[in-house]
Order: sequence, then structure tokens, then C-alpha cells
Amino acid sequence: IYKTQGELKTERENTLSSFNPYFNFQNDVDQEYIALFEKDYNASRVRLYSKYSFLSAPLPGNPEYDIFSGLRSHTKKLLADIYNKGIISLPEEYQDKPATLVLTVVKDNFAERNELGQYHNYPSAYQYLAKALSAYISNRSEASRATIDQFINELQLNKYLEANLVYDEERSIQEKEKILADISLTGGIVLSGQRIIDTGELISEESGKILDSLKTEYEGRLGKGTNHYFVLLGQILMVSFFFVIIYFFLYFFRNDEFNNLKSVFFLLMMVVTMVVLAQVAGKSEVFSPYIIPFAILPIIVRVFFDSRLAFFLHVATILLSAFFVSNSFEFVIIQVPIGLVAMYSLYRMVRRSQLVRAAVFIIVSYSLLYTGLALWQEGDISKIDYNMFFKIVINGGLLLLVYPMIYIFEKLFGFLSDVTLVELSDTNHPVLRRLAEKAPGTFQHSIQVGNLAQEAVYTIGGNPLLVRTGAMYHDIGKLSAPIFFTENQANGINPHADLPYEESAQIIISHVESGVKLAQKEKLPRQIIDFIETHHGTMKAKYFYNSYLNESPDAEVDVTLFSYPGPTPFSKETAVLMMADSVEAASRSLKSYSDNEIDRLVESIIDAQIADNQLIEAPITFKEITLVKDVFKQKLKNIYHARIEYPELKNKK
Repeated sequence: IYKTQGELKTERENTLSSFNPYFNFQNDVDQEYIALFEKDYNASRVRLYSKYSFLSAPLPGNPEYDIFSGLRSHTKKLLADIYNKGIISLPEEYQDKPATLVLTVVKDNFAERNELGQYHNYPSAYQYLAKALSAYISNRSEASRATIDQFINELQLNKYLEANLVYDEERSIQEKEKILADISLTGGIVLSGQRIIDTGELISEESGKILDSLKTEYEGRLGKGTNHYFVLLGQILMVSFFFVIIYFFLYFFRNDEFNNLKSVFFLLMMVVTMVVLAQVAGKSEVFSPYIIPFAILPIIVRVFFDSRLAFFLHVATILLSAFFVSNSFEFVIIQVPIGLVAMYSLYRMVRRSQLVRAAVFIIVSYSLLYTGLALWQEGDISKIDYNMFFKIVINGGLLLLVYPMIYIFEKLFGFLSDVTLVELSDTNHPVLRRLAEKAPGTFQHSIQVGNLAQEAVYTIGGNPLLVRTGAMYHDIGKLSAPIFFTENQANGINPHADLPYEESAQIIISHVESGVKLAQKEKLPRQIIDFIETHHGTMKAKYFYNSYLNESPDAEVDVTLFSYPGPTPFSKETAVLMMADSVEAASRSLKSYSDNEIDRLVESIIDAQIADNQLIEAPITFKEITLVKDVFKQKLKNIYHARIEYPELKNKK
């Protein structure tokens, strides 16, 4: 029959009320402070002699010594007596205990029990010492009471009183735990077959306790034997349910990631890792779940994918982890908003300082959420666990691991982060430096294309940094033969003049394949190579194709000799780059940069691409294309606007 919680509480309190706390008697303290007194007393001899004349008087009964010397010996003896008796330092929990409290004092490895009143505390030790010295001086001199008190105060006797009975907290806690562990949880037994209660019989306090004990015993046995497998089955069903939800979310809303095995594996790995860490923390007494940086998951998923997927996986992970930690309600209430804070504070990570700032925001958010929840639940600020804030700071520090983890995941899974895009778009990159030196016209063209494309993507939504970086590298294939491209030709020299149109077209078209090979050699990310492959789609090299048809209208044309290999753009960013590349290149051939000419140019080029089915695979709408056209028109007008002509100075003074 199990004891009730009330009975156990009362028994524990009674047991602890009679507990004898442990104190250690330190033998070496007295010699240290007696020596300190003698040193200070001798050092003040001259000053005390000049101030207190009674000190130089002969000592009654021993005239070869004066009262000053007698006081020194007597004070040392008094200090030795006080320390032999013991000066005790009580911890706060025993400050109000009566003098009859029994203590266990360990001295020279022997334990003895004495009442608290047998020992000095600081006030009683000082009073005893001051009273004894006052009596000693009064009996040996005619000094007034006020003079004696002034002299004793000037000695500052409290400096030489230090506790030599010190509370042994570790030993006391061990003994308390041992005593509490010996308390029996039961207060009787019920034999097999013994009647507990009959039908219709009123339940008394005793029979109710027996029934509660039966319930406790029954529930305790549920986890044993074959029933354990049902518990395991329930866990499997719950975990499987959450993973099925993740599966359907990817299938219906993130089909690109769903069809990419590496992406699916990465996402599941992140979720499983966090849940396993939560399970370990739930079983550990020293490893708190609040040390685990759950915010790493939404940050990394946001960096590589998008906010919606990041938040969904974060919520799913927190709900799964809540099964394995104590106080699941508090855990979920705190962790879910932290995921939002993580994503908001690190929307685009392009600098290391942003990560530090995000860690600070998350630490502050954790602290506010925990404090608010604790005050709401407890209604008492003293109930707040301040160790929690230490765990939160550790959590924020672990968030800084995001930076190296992003680099590792990029290399392992072929992802691309904004940090890498910033590094790649740096014009000091070896490939871009070569492009600027060997094909300066192409380099300037790439920069202008990047400006156009980036502004357009800002308008319609997408990754501006990705399209800008793709623009910087889309024409690197021209490094293999820069002189064959008009933007790099100088002095009117055109190497195409002596070549057949088919051969010239093949040279121009080959810059796509050359660019892909160079990008692979330089280990550029796959996402950047996509821009190189798609920026001409499957269009024709129209200058040479039209020239060939004009000269040989009746000849049979092999269109493949004049067509780019593709593929066509398949993302919003690659589609915008194709439009920006064609518009920027064509704008250089305009004879007049009037608003009408620029509008006509942009409309005709992009409409031709639409008619040629170049944008059919890209997830871009006609409305977005119209917005892109407007951006291109405005940007080109700004680039080619008329500039004021400065007058020359006619009369020089």
C-alpha cells in the first residue's frame, strides 16, 4: 500500500527537521589569526603608548612587564580559548534555528554531536573577548570605562575572529539524500485474494489509499511484458504520421525538392538529428533540451530553400521533439516563435556579422519568452530558474556553428548559399579577372546584364543575388575566342569576314559549351552553370542565319548549324537573364536612343523569345514578363539618356 503524497511529505519534513547538519572543525585557523593579532599589536606599540598612558604602567604582581605586554599575552590566550571552543558560520537555512539544534562536528576525523549553543558565533565571540579584556584592564589600572572602551574599539578585534566551524554542504546533502532514500514508499501490503472493498460499500480514506495503490501498481506494470510493444507501436505510429505529413507537403508544395533525392535526404537528416538530440536530452539529467540550437534547422533550410519550407519543418520538428522532453507545453510555446525570430533576423545571410546579430536576437527572444511564461505560470519572480539563462546563452553560442555547417552542406549536397554567391560575384575572382583582361567588352556587357536582371528580379520576386552572379559568368565561354565577338573587336577588324556563315555561327554558338567546360574546370556551382547553358536557349544565331538565307534563298538550310543547343530557361532567374542578355546586347546597335526606339526594341526582342517558346519551361507569368519589360525600358533610358554638352571657353583671360 503506497503512502500518499501528503504522508510522504510530512514524513520527509519530520525526518529533515531532526537532521543533524555536518560541520568541519578547522584546526589551523587559530594560529593564523593569533599571529596576525600579535603582529598588528606590536606594530601599533608606539601609537598606543602615546595615546593611552595606562599601558606603560607596571603589571601588578609582575612589575618587570607593563600592562601593554600583559594585554598581548592575555588577548592571545583569550583568542586561543575562543577558537578551541569554536566559532561557527551558519548557512542561511539554519540562521533561525534554536540553540538546542544538534550539530555533527567532525574534528580530527572523529564526529561528535553537540548543541548549537555550545559554540560561539561572531557576535558572541566578540562580546566575550571585549568583556574579558575590559575586566582585565579595569582590575590592573585606574583607566576610565570610556577610555577602556575606546582602546578596545581601536584594537579592531573583529579582524582576528574567523569561523573555524564550517558547514560541510556536500556531506550534509549526501546524508540527507541517504536518509530520504531510506524512507519507505509503502505503509503496508494487501495479500493476494484479500478483500479490498465490496459492492455498495463506502470508500473510506484507507480503502481509497489501497485502490490508488492498486492503480499505481497496475499502471507500473503496463510497460512490462508484451504491453511494452504496444507502447513502442504507438511511438512508431506518431513519428510515422509526422513524416508522412512532411512527405505530402514536399509532394504538393515543393515538387522540385521532392524529386531531388539529395534535398529530401538532407531535409530528413536535419529533422531526425534534432529529434534524436531532443530524445537524448529528455533522458539525460545534465543535458537540457534548451541547450540544443533548434533554430539552426530553420536558418539552414531558409538559406538553401525558402522560408515556408523552413518554418513547416521547424514546427514539425518541435512537435516531434516535444514527445521526448519534459514539460512539452512550455517547450513548444518557446521553440516555435524562436524559429520565426531566426528566419526574420537572418533573412539573407551574406555577412558573418548577420549571424552574430541573429544569435543575439535569438538569445533575447528566448529570455523574454521564458521569463514571460514563468511569470504567467508561477506569478512569482523568485520562482524563475536563472540557470535557464545560462543554457540560453550556450544555445546562442552554438548557433554560430551555422557558418561552417553551411559550407560543409554546400560541398556535400551541392547547395548554393548567398554567402557563396557574394564570394563568386566578386570581380577579383580569378575567372572574372581573366574575363576583364582578355575580353573587356564581354566583361562590361556581363556587368550591365547583371544590373538589368537583378533589378527585374527584385521587382517580380526571386533571388537577385543568384541572377546577378549568373550574369557575371554567363559569357565566360567567350574567353576561348574573344576576338570573334563584336564587343571585343577593335580597329574595325572582323575575323568573320573571311569565314562561311555556318562556320561563324558554330564559333559563336560554341561559347556556350566552352563556358560550361570552363565552369566545370573552375568548380563553379551547378546553379551558375545553368545560366551559361540556358542564356541563349534554343534560339538561332540570327545574324548569320538571316545572312545565309539572304544570300542563298533557294538553298536547303541545316537549321541545327545555326541553333544553340539549349536547354531553354527553367527558372524565373534564368528566364530573366535570357531577356536581359538579348536586350542589353541589342541596345548597343541602336542608332537612336529615343524612348520610342528603346520601347520598341525591348518589346520586339522579348516578344520574339515568347513566340519562339524560349520561356515556356520557366515559371514566369505574362504579368511578370510585362513588369520585366518595364524595368528594362526604364533602366536603358537611364543608361542612354542625353547628356548636356559643355561649352568651350572662347576668350581666355
